[in-house]
Amino acid sequence: MFASGVGFLAGFGFGWWLLGTSAFDGSARGVSLAVGALVSLALVLAARRVPPAPGRGAVSATRRRRFRQVNVVQWLLIGAVVVGCVRTGVPVLVGPLVAVVVGLHFLPLVGVFEQPRLRVPAALLVTAGVAGGVVWGVGGPAATVRLVVGLVSALSLWGVATWTLVGAATGGRAVPE
Repeated sequence: MFASGVGFLAGFGFGWWLLGTSAFDGSARGVSLAVGALVSLALVLAARRVPPAPGRGAVSATRRRRFRQVNVVQWLLIGAVVVGCVRTGVPVLVGPLVAVVVGLHFLPLVGVFEQPRLRVPAALLVTAGVAGGVVWGVGGPAATVRLVVGLVSALSLWGVATWTLVGAATGGRAVPE
């Protein structure tokens, strides 16, 4: 079940959680970090306990190659976003623009893994990025931009991980694709 992407979703969800909770100070920050770590750990442990779906064997070499290609392009775009934002003096837009890039990277993965549910994190992460851009555009502070983008992105990825686990545990009956 870990191969279903739940581990990736849990881990990257925690990364987004770190961004979002960077808006907090003091004990709220510590508590939020602990909550995020526990959620991610719970998802990873749950993924290890759910058996693989019947008929889902190893990913073919062609699919692995396409997955790598999509991810290389994603990371190159993320690098370009970071450099572009820093050089133009708007580092606050790194989070929102990276969320859009990450969201869009899920779209070709729908076909690669034959998982229509990946359209959900695509839409949610793009929405998180746009929302963060809107917050910045109306003069919101950088901390609020990080909070909006980070928390919406984290909750989106963790939600899809949970959806995947519930679908696997129920044989797909409870979760439509």
